Amino acid sequence: MTATPFLDLPEEYRDPERSAVAVIPVPYDGTSTWKKGADRGPAALLEASGQIELYDIETDSEPYLHGMVTLDPVRCEEGPEALADLVDARVDEALERGQLPVVLGGEHSVSIGAIRAAARHRPGMSVLQIDAHGDTREEYQGSAFNHACVMARARQWCPIVQVGIRAIDRSEMEALDRERVFFAHEIATTDDAWMDRVVELLTDDVYVTVDLDAFDPSLVPATGTPEPGGLGWYPVNELLRRVVEARRVVGFDVVELLPQPGDHASEFFAAKLTHRLLAMILAGRA
Repeated sequence: MTATPFLDLPEEYRDPERSAVAVIPVPYDGTSTWKKGADRGPAALLEASGQIELYDIETDSEPYLHGMVTLDPVRCEEGPEALADLVDARVDEALERGQLPVVLGGEHSVSIGAIRAAARHRPGMSVLQIDAHGDTREEYQGSAFNHACVMARARQWCPIVQVGIRAIDRSEMEALDRERVFFAHEIATTDDAWMDRVVELLTDDVYVTVDLDAFDPSLVPATGTPEPGGLGWYPVNELLRRVVEARRVVGFDVVELLPQPGDHASEFFAAKLTHRLLAMILAGRA
């Protein structure tokens, strides 16, 4: 089944060969451990994106003019290991075409293949994780590709920086690099100098993975594992602005949207965040 085009753009702005951006929906929910339904997230985000104003105020730009093709969803009925290979292949194709891959999840395991492909194309790349959870278990529920293992896999291939963390298993603490983790409770009680430290820790090329539970549940209640005390819209936007200005974002994902009846605000939030980051990246390149 063909996905709804991101921003509901007319065909002239979603040419597969000329578009600067490849939007890759991955409706997968094979390893989530509490509330199910993240497989419906990409479709909900794409539908909501049709209501976004195409002009971005803060960058004074219209990112859609660069072209944004929305590819057919990556579907997988098998385990997360098989999914990683499928996503890897799709992201690899986008990077080979010189496009910016934007992966829409689905639960967080969808990021593993995307990060692996990006790291292969960009040796020395780092990963910025914006998330409530550490996701650094080496193995969980019989799989090293579980959603709880995303960043353990990522740090096999490249340095990682973790922002917004406020829930972690004790078993993860030993391997945690505390200099590269920005806990939510520390962010809440300091000025914004921590953002510059994040940028300093990142390499020239950066892949960004955004788990929507990084945000406070008052802003995005529609996630599978909401955690109180989360980040706000403007601090995250400011962090991303600083990252984009100082580094080159080579791909990103937005994951863990779990649509809830009557809560269209979360879906729009996720779509708007995707559009905002695209606006920053594309305005910088222009």
